[in-house]
Amino acid sequence: MTQANERIDAKRGMVVVAHPDDAEFGCGGTVAAWVDEGIEMVLVVATDGSKGSADVEMSSDRLISVRRQEQQDAAEVLGVGEVVFLGYPDGYLEHTLDLRKDITRVIRQYRPDRLITMTPYRSFAINAYLNHPDHLAVGDATLAAVYPTARDRLTFPDLAAAGLEPHKIREVYVWGTDQPDCWVDVEATIDRKIAALRKHVSQISDMAAMEQRVRTRAAEVAEGHEMNYAESFKVFYLT
Repeated sequence: MTQANERIDAKRGMVVVAHPDDAEFGCGGTVAAWVDEGIEMVLVVATDGSKGSADVEMSSDRLISVRRQEQQDAAEVLGVGEVVFLGYPDGYLEHTLDLRKDITRVIRQYRPDRLITMTPYRSFAINAYLNHPDHLAVGDATLAAVYPTARDRLTFPDLAAAGLEPHKIREVYVWGTDQPDCWVDVEATIDRKIAALRKHVSQISDMAAMEQRVRTRAAEVAEGHEMNYAESFKVFYLT
């Protein structure tokens, strides 16, 4: 890893994403590397994944079940201990107070030291894809849940009344940004990232092309950082 600041000695980590397969594509190598370091990881998936299919025979109800199982299987490959599904409708996600509260709830429940989420901004410097609106919404809601909502007792006081005490996350990693300042070496874990992605059969029609794309992208990210494969993030250290 290369970055300006020293990492904390994290014991628990959390990833918050919009859809099943987002974590594997965005930070699967990093998650596997942290698991190898002994960090207990939990994955939070905001939507039900009910829209991502071009199959005319596929129903939303069936797709929800398929993608939930695919995500569980992929998380197992990475070594993630638990997957939490918030169940919001795929494609319709907005940064509402309900979403922010639900993310706050799981933060207070699992009390991670370190959290990864998606960028809340659409970058015009990255021309490889148009960021999904669900990604932007979950990134924005997650950052708001981290600060200040999860730490403030008087915000959603019913959570504290239910025994979910305020919690301060100390490190936040954001992927998909065009201003990264942290590169994680994933050479030792890229095969597990790819193996986890292979569990998402409903989403990936050409596994060989996916693998080549993942390796090419990780090699491009690693350029200039004395690594062969890397994932990059913008990191915030909260005091």
